[in-house]
Amino acid sequence: MTTKIDLQAIAETHERPFLIIDKDSIIVAANSAFLKAYGTSLAGVVGRTCHEVTHGNPRPCHEMGEECPIERIRETHAPHTCLHIHSHHDQGRHIHKVRVKGFPLLFEDGELYYGELMEEIAVRAEDRMSDQCMIGRSKALLAAMEALKLAAGSDAPVLIQGETGTGKELAAAFVHRNSRRESGPFLTLDCTVLTETLVESELFGHERGAFTGSVGDRQGLFKLADGGTLFLDEVGEMPKPLQTKLLRVLESGEFRRVGGNKVIRTDVRILCATNRDLAEEVKAGAFREDLYYRLACLTIHLPSLRERGEDIPDLAAFLLERIPGPGGRRLRLTPDAILALQDYPFPGNVRELRNILQAAATRATGSTIDGTMIEQTLTGLPTRAAIHREREEMAPRDPRDEGPEPEPISAGLASLQALERDHIARLLEAHGGDRHAVADALGVNIRTVYRKLKRYGLG
Repeated sequence: MTTKIDLQAIAETHERPFLIIDKDSIIVAANSAFLKAYGTSLAGVVGRTCHEVTHGNPRPCHEMGEECPIERIRETHAPHTCLHIHSHHDQGRHIHKVRVKGFPLLFEDGELYYGELMEEIAVRAEDRMSDQCMIGRSKALLAAMEALKLAAGSDAPVLIQGETGTGKELAAAFVHRNSRRESGPFLTLDCTVLTETLVESELFGHERGAFTGSVGDRQGLFKLADGGTLFLDEVGEMPKPLQTKLLRVLESGEFRRVGGNKVIRTDVRILCATNRDLAEEVKAGAFREDLYYRLACLTIHLPSLRERGEDIPDLAAFLLERIPGPGGRRLRLTPDAILALQDYPFPGNVRELRNILQAAATRATGSTIDGTMIEQTLTGLPTRAAIHREREEMAPRDPRDEGPEPEPISAGLASLQALERDHIARLLEAHGGDRHAVADALGVNIRTVYRKLKRYGLG
């Protein structure tokens, strides 16, 4: 019988990352190139399943919507190559696109194993930048990343939901780049910036003279994106008549240009994004129910930065690599700067974080950005307390609710810091000095409350 040492020796004959896997998908050998690329050890790999090591998945790739070369070999008894999205050892922080070639290894004693040879596909600098929305280790982010990876292995429509600035277009680009359509076009339409007539023309094209100003024939995005991906940003803003036409294209793969009669076929994958709750829009009659279910075949929620505050240090460090400091020096954040950022609500999410860091970088005189620089940069921006108060004021009131409420806060206060101080003071009074209740009301952790109490001399 072939020994494990023999298998390891066979694995080491390959220069690129290479695994030998048994019939139960258990890794029995991994070469040095694989261990180096994945930042792990032989003991951390051998004896574990391949999908657990390279994907962090408890189930095989083919059960998670991704093509599995070993599963194809079992069906065809022939080598098979496919594209995979691998997560490296640091809890998925680094995503790598690889070409995996799988092939059977049949030894003289009749034992059958499977070899997987991996070739990492070079990632362009702009692509690395576009992965900024996926920097971090929070549970919320890792769940979104897994969903994006699964979506990349499918051809189904995807609905990406999230607040402004969470990186919805970047996520859509990630799905496209790592799909079988990566060599095809990736086109985007912002449904908020054009009139109904122009959106229809952009999507389907038009014939000369179809409407005022149409001086010639025009190819629409559905034609231009043939064989690739079309990303419809803020699809919730699409007028209802266009929703009907979009549904027809999705169901039939056919459309007509505005003012034309010729039926045109297209092969386009649709990715959509919205910051609206489309399910609620359906209930309100503002969005077609049948289109919603067609678009939401795969639904992915991108967490706000408030939902992934623990990611701010890693994300900020990533962004600062691209923001030069004085004399071109690389900047870093001090611990109090990180705390100040984690205490801010980021209504603009990752996009706003980048802008804040750029502004704070102009205040730096050395290689660090401290908490004072961050606080100075945040002056004039909405505070967490102000946003929480606004949400409370907008929320419907139940007349049966009892209990003391803070008095209205004057809008004429000199600064947002004064506004916040007054609001916290009133919350303290309303909750009888209970710091934990104040933390819950503000939507912050207890440490932040104590820090603000000290700052404002409230306790």
